[in-house]
Amino acid sequence: MNSAIQLYATTLLVYLAVNLIASWALDIQFGVTGVLNFGFILFQSAGAYAAALLSLGPAKASGGFQQYFGGWQLPFPLPLLGAVAVGAALGWLVGWVGLRRLRGDFQAVVLLVVSVVASLVVESLPGFLNGDAGLSLVPKPLLGLAGLTGVSYAWAFVGFCAVVCGLVAILVARLVHSPYGRVLRAVRENDALADAMGRSSSRARMEVFVLGGALAALSGALLVEFTTAWAPSGWLYPETFVYFTIVIIGGRASLPGVAVGAALIAVGIQQAVQLFPIGADATVLASLQWVVIGILTLGFLWWRPQGLIPERVRRFGPTPAGSATRGGEVQEGVGP
Repeated sequence: MNSAIQLYATTLLVYLAVNLIASWALDIQFGVTGVLNFGFILFQSAGAYAAALLSLGPAKASGGFQQYFGGWQLPFPLPLLGAVAVGAALGWLVGWVGLRRLRGDFQAVVLLVVSVVASLVVESLPGFLNGDAGLSLVPKPLLGLAGLTGVSYAWAFVGFCAVVCGLVAILVARLVHSPYGRVLRAVRENDALADAMGRSSSRARMEVFVLGGALAALSGALLVEFTTAWAPSGWLYPETFVYFTIVIIGGRASLPGVAVGAALIAVGIQQAVQLFPIGADATVLASLQWVVIGILTLGFLWWRPQGLIPERVRRFGPTPAGSATRGGEVQEGVGP
């Protein structure tokens, strides 16, 4: 396999890992708990900017063509950990504004507005995060390891992303299948009933909002460490709906379903569109991607709203002979 094909393959694998982490983050908010976070892309971008600022060093040291505040040249993996902390803090701040008194559609609109306003602020203040041009020349974290250059570095980063992705999968699976996961599903189905049973639905929403923000920021940090650049054009509000499409098509609250959705939408569809015989116009191809994603979203919402791999039905009571159980929880088939 020549180096060009290997670099293409590693790029797809890194994008797959990044989208898996981000999609699982949205799924615990929207799929498991029912929080409509239409500002989700804001948290991924915050993680990317945080990791870049913690890796680039002061603005003057980067050659003077970039303007941004702060700048610290921290060793790996501190930029990733810092990005997670920023995502969690931003999740608490935005959640405090958007989750305390609002529910449903009103909550979704407020979170969407917050995302749009944040994008406009970054674009209009060049001295903040370098405006429309964004940040570039972010140092590659694993490049200093002996013998890692070009293709070997790319495969090393793929391996690192796979480890991080596996850890996130374990965390999300343990959360969803724990007693706390049952509380989150109760909040999704009937928050008033959850409150009546002594479980604070507001607190549960805030907790998953902070956790989802931290994981979204982690995905953005991994992406900027690989691409070495990030700009406002990469996190416009429509990008949020790509992740919603992944969750809807894969299956809400279904860990393997969301993984299939991420592979199908974020990698498969967007790459397959490049093969359409409509010429090489980049604008047309980009628009066609959104058309295909929109058609798939509408189709699944109409004909198969439960997704490709639906959430399992969980029933409680006496365990029938031969039934699979998890902590007293009887699993019988899938949801409607």
